Amino acid sequence: MNQSAKRHSPLQAALIGGAIATTATISVFGQAWTRCVHAALQDSPKALVDQVWQLVNREYVDGKFNQQNWQAIRQSLLSKDYTSNEQAYVAIREALQRLGDPYTRFMDPKQFETLTNQTSGEVSGIGIRMEINEKTKRLTVVEPIENSPAQKAGIQTGDEILAINDQSTLKMKVDDASNLIRGKAGTSITLRLVRPGKNQFDVKLTRATIEVPTVRYTLKQDGGRRIGYIRLREFSGHAADQMRRAIRELNSQKVDSYVLDLRGNPGGLLQASIEIARMWLDNGGIVKTVDRVGGSEETKANRTALTNRPLAVLVDGNSASASEILTGALKDNNRAVVVGSQTFGKALVQSVHELTDGSGLAVTIAHYYTPKGTDINHKGIIPDIQLDLTEAQERQLAANPNLIGTLSDPQYARAIVALSNSKFAQPLTPPQTSQPLSVRAEDLKF
Repeated sequence: MNQSAKRHSPLQAALIGGAIATTATISVFGQAWTRCVHAALQDSPKALVDQVWQLVNREYVDGKFNQQNWQAIRQSLLSKDYTSNEQAYVAIREALQRLGDPYTRFMDPKQFETLTNQTSGEVSGIGIRMEINEKTKRLTVVEPIENSPAQKAGIQTGDEILAINDQSTLKMKVDDASNLIRGKAGTSITLRLVRPGKNQFDVKLTRATIEVPTVRYTLKQDGGRRIGYIRLREFSGHAADQMRRAIRELNSQKVDSYVLDLRGNPGGLLQASIEIARMWLDNGGIVKTVDRVGGSEETKANRTALTNRPLAVLVDGNSASASEILTGALKDNNRAVVVGSQTFGKALVQSVHELTDGSGLAVTIAHYYTPKGTDINHKGIIPDIQLDLTEAQERQLAANPNLIGTLSDPQYARAIVALSNSKFAQPLTPPQTSQPLSVRAEDLKF
């Protein structure tokens, strides 16, 4: 695992504290049998298999395990001999498939590291976005991330990367280049670059742990209004902090209205979605979760809204889970007008665990409902103003991403029209000021 994975990110702190012993529920089989099994599992791939079984047995949302005999599955798993962890991985995945739940899933160490980096909102590297330029077919810098080693070293948008530590990037895929560039914070890397009008030159950089920006915002003048446009890509461990900064900065610029763009946002951490909802909502429910025994927990706004200005939310078929929690809360409380396409429809909550060998397990532990009690699973949220993009419009925006969030973007343009409507143009009752929320990220993920 790289440096960012080893640090106690908010996600991992919860995981470390929530790990369970492999013998947590073995007692149902009897004491003598338990001692024999426990001895046999020491330093064996079977320990990993049993740890997964125990977690699912304790937490899975369906107490009937999709009509499967979960105890018999355990006995079958432990009756086999595994010569490697890879063999255990295959058996684990086969057992989990019997639950019929694609969100309860096993991740090998590399997959789990990727998930941890994604949800923590941090990476160890130099801080650049890259692509293969369609015209030159060369690996090209899209942008250096703010305050990253790349930006501080003067790397610019459009720089072509010819080599990474003397290894040519000719015909190299972006993912392969990313794997070479990322590494432990504090280690060095050398890039050979070429820039229009300059000869080739080398840049030596020191890798660092970098906060990945998931929130982009700008002030726009559209429809005769000052629009604060915010695009949220995912609900990472830093998303709430970044959203808070965005709203406060746009507030200082005296915006009339906001457009919150959640299109293509696949979700992320539950707590991040709750904290962000509270930045827009002063009162009302946010989400209700129900576990395997029917126990429910309802989360509400707590009078910490940062703005009362009119709000439009943009969604599409790839706006999922945590995006749907936020959208559902804003829609059900009449806080925003929702514009776009019907959302994905994922109303299940997962708990994520790190296992003994660095692999990971996501277990579905609860079902969630919008504040009005709507079950959106496999259904999604229907926007107030439903406007599906044509294939030609989708291709145009994909080929010209700078058009996203402009009047050339049909869904954004329709949101501006909606915000100009007198029904949505007036601000809500001004929120009362209060202490800012603390940032927490629990081990619940969508």
